[in-house]
Amino acid sequence: MENTEVKEEEIPGRRLIDFVFSWSVKDVLNESLYKNQVRKIPQTFTSTTEYKTSFCAPLVEETHADLLSSLSTLSLAPWRVISHFMPTKDFKPPNNLFYHVILKSLRKFETDDGKEFVTDDGRYEPEARDLIAITNVRPKCIADLETTNRSYLVAFVLTVKEEQFLRILSSKPILFKEDNNKRRETLYAIPLINMNTNIRIWRALNSELEGGNLNIIQNVLLPKHAEARNCTACSTDSADMRSRICSSDLNDSQKEAVLSCLVTRKCNHQNTVKLIWGPPGTGKTRTVGLLLFSLLRLRCRTLTCAPTNIAVLEVAQRLLKNVTKSLEYGTYGLGDVILFGNEKRMKIVDRHDLLDIFLDNRVDILLECLVSSYGWKGSLVSMICLLEDPKRQYDLYLNDRSMIDNKEEKTEGMSKNKETNRNKGKEIDQSFEDNKKSKKKLNKVIVQALNENKNKKKNKEMIPSHKENKLEDEDGSSQNKCDNPLSFEEFVLRRFKLILKRLEYCSENLYTHLPTSFISLEVVKNMNLALDFLRSLETLLCTLTDADKGLKQVSSEKEQSRLSHIMKSSFVREDCLRILKSLPQKFSVPDFTEEYDIKKFCLKNSCLTFCTVSSSAKLHEVKAQWELLVIDEAAQLKECESTIPLQLPGLRHAILVGDERQLPAMVKSKVSEEAEFGRSLFQRLVLLGHKKDLLKVQHRMHPSISLFPNRMFYENQILDGPNVKERSYDRRFLQGNMYGSYSFINVAHGKEEFDKSHSLRNMIEVAVASEIVASLFKESVRTKKVKVGIISPYKAQVYAIEEKVKKYNADSNSDFSISVRSVDGFQGGEEDVIIMSTVRSNMNGVVGFLKNYQRTNVALTRAR
Repeated sequence: MENTEVKEEEIPGRRLIDFVFSWSVKDVLNESLYKNQVRKIPQTFTSTTEYKTSFCAPLVEETHADLLSSLSTLSLAPWRVISHFMPTKDFKPPNNLFYHVILKSLRKFETDDGKEFVTDDGRYEPEARDLIAITNVRPKCIADLETTNRSYLVAFVLTVKEEQFLRILSSKPILFKEDNNKRRETLYAIPLINMNTNIRIWRALNSELEGGNLNIIQNVLLPKHAEARNCTACSTDSADMRSRICSSDLNDSQKEAVLSCLVTRKCNHQNTVKLIWGPPGTGKTRTVGLLLFSLLRLRCRTLTCAPTNIAVLEVAQRLLKNVTKSLEYGTYGLGDVILFGNEKRMKIVDRHDLLDIFLDNRVDILLECLVSSYGWKGSLVSMICLLEDPKRQYDLYLNDRSMIDNKEEKTEGMSKNKETNRNKGKEIDQSFEDNKKSKKKLNKVIVQALNENKNKKKNKEMIPSHKENKLEDEDGSSQNKCDNPLSFEEFVLRRFKLILKRLEYCSENLYTHLPTSFISLEVVKNMNLALDFLRSLETLLCTLTDADKGLKQVSSEKEQSRLSHIMKSSFVREDCLRILKSLPQKFSVPDFTEEYDIKKFCLKNSCLTFCTVSSSAKLHEVKAQWELLVIDEAAQLKECESTIPLQLPGLRHAILVGDERQLPAMVKSKVSEEAEFGRSLFQRLVLLGHKKDLLKVQHRMHPSISLFPNRMFYENQILDGPNVKERSYDRRFLQGNMYGSYSFINVAHGKEEFDKSHSLRNMIEVAVASEIVASLFKESVRTKKVKVGIISPYKAQVYAIEEKVKKYNADSNSDFSISVRSVDGFQGGEEDVIIMSTVRSNMNGVVGFLKNYQRTNVALTRAR
């Protein structure tokens, strides 16, 4: 008898989710819940099992602290009304409580300047792996969750569709009450925390990731194994590489760091970890940019990660500047570089220079060029057919005009908006998307709601890129296609122009977005040569058409005969056909059917890949081989999180770039902090005496600014670069003895106070900072361009200052800019002038977490 039992769904990180589901409100509020279960993480390990296990309990405790923190500000959390829910077909109590949930639609409006905002009637926009509370009241405090008639119910969001259709796993059955009229009580979904990163770490620690490469992790258990040793078998002559690096404009310490990494990379006999130590202003990102550019030239498959999106974007931009300067043929070569991540969080629309390497954009464009019937293959065949026998194509048009015309209409929008598509990559073949979505089977209620939502969206947002059922003439007028068919001459010219535009669009995007291993430079040159010939032929056809306008109308038969003869006897046309027919033989177009296939193809064949450390978990699903890992801002990364990319298949070497004397990773739990959970792999190896290449020349700060941090934090090892010693560097933005390169301003009568989110602020300091900004703004007219940064350790102070000075950012004066951030948010940043608001002011001299010397180091080293 056939076994029809359905296999139970495996949810990534299920054990961690079950830990969270087991906590009552009382458990969450108990700060000592795991105090006796969390042990201090050692500095050395005897096995990979001990290594991974040592991080598990602190990770659970940190998840517990995240949840406790969110509950403390529950009244400020966004929310959404649940309009419908029902169990799924795999609903199996008591553990597998799966539900489909529909949230009430967000009410969105647009301001006069085109920006979208959401009303207070539900502001929560769900994401996969959110942990949410489901209640029958919008809680104003934790006590609202503990009342007898309301049970504490949390749920884990598995999938999200259209921002309102959720599939969830619930900790308990979802229950509700009805009144006498059978009206159900209102239920709310309130976000608590997103567990995505913690689940990815959990999976890495519990060997749940594909690949499971432990070569490098085995070498970092004891530091003597991780450090690179000279390998005589691989120490070949690297004169060409050294010459290339030495000719760059890096300083000597930067060049040596890059060369050291490249030499280590050539070794196939050992797995190593190298450390590059980059104190403030020493050009760490610039050094990494040249290193990655060199690895790209060597065709070394490299993954570059960082703890945050901002850090990833900065290093990707630095690399891209080097690449674009060296491209030999247009944008050919960019297909070897990929950046991927969350489009919203990365704010990729504000970074147009990165769109050509951003994965989602690349996939959308390749869908058009390779999957759509109006892409590269279809356009190539269409052009060859038109050039070989234009009369036959015209006869087909006359026999079935509506079918041919509809095809032309469908692709006219793509060709007209070539630049828009190239930059945004959002005009995907709609029929492909509809077919893909139609395969998704949901229950009847969800399907109905989904269709209603789509219709609303289409009516509100859909703007056609071409006129339906019309074909525009050159002069802008239109003809009814069925009543007034095109003449042979008009048909050939219009058809030719349309296909040519499609070929131009496809060829440019194919050699921009496909890796060079799939499209050779010879093919790219042939593509462009064919396009040049086609443009010449277009000019010839246009000239003939213009000449005929002054003549008497000739018969249709003579017109066809004459134009066909001209096209067939044209040498340009012969050259076009020869090259166009040769392209499929030299360029085998990858055969894709779905978006996922293209994503996998791009990631699998890229040479340089950029993402956050957490997002690198997705690369384990690609099942490709990587050779080298570079982690920027590595000292700001929990060691357990670095285990995600360190286990990628094929990885042989890792390069960690950072500064353990700047900010470490943020840890919320005191228990986890005492267990050294926030310590990075970079810091642990340094504590154990691992060698690090020091970047020892700073080019950012005026010598009077760098003097104290250098002496206090770096034992005077850092030298001031020649640029900061020049007289021109000694600028004074404000007049008066109080404003030198370094100024301390005593703000009397300042008072620290808590805001609603329990963060500190000092409104007197806010007023003083605003006055200084106002003075700098006035002086910017005289001193030209001025970039100002305001730093404060407390979020409440950051928000208060932002509100006070926002009018200066809104001003049209492009020579003045202002950035307000926390100390942690400013790590890696720099500005001309930095104003630091310390906030704390009390008789006891209590400064809280400001006593951390790493935080002080960051705050004092941002100004030029």
